[in-house]
Order: sequence, then C-alpha cells, then structure tokens
Amino acid sequence: MDMSAEERIVVGPKICSGKPCIRGTRIMVKNILGMLAGGYSLERIIRAYPELVLEDVSAALDYASQVIDEEKVIVRS
Repeated sequence: MDMSAEERIVVGPKICSGKPCIRGTRIMVKNILGMLAGGYSLERIIRAYPELVLEDVSAALDYASQVIDEEKVIVRS
C-alpha cells in the first residue's frame, strides 16, 4: 500500500494522548525524531521498531518540517 505522508501520521485524542504518531502503531513522531537526534540511523530505527517502514520515518520528518514551518519559532537566548 502506497500512502502519502499525510495518511501515515495520525493525531487523535484517543491515540497517545493526542500526540502525532504513525498510523496503526503507538509510535510517536517525537520518538522517531529523538532517535534521529540521538544519532540513530534510519536502519537502526527500523530495527528498533520492526513495524515501521522507511516511508513511515520519512513521513515523521515531513510532518515535523510542516509543523515547524507553520508554528511561531521561539528564540532562545
């Protein structure tokens, strides 16, 4: 099944307390981003979460990019 990034990420009050996650899982976008920030490779993330495919990880990055683009950036001193 070929799904778009918009179809891969779900946000709902009854799933992970409304945090964005990968459809059909309880794997939150923030977990994937944290792993990438911590130096995990894409392959290592998929090994850690075998229910994911590369397109899911890509969708998480795309979702984060869209959110950052829409939100007001907070400047930290």
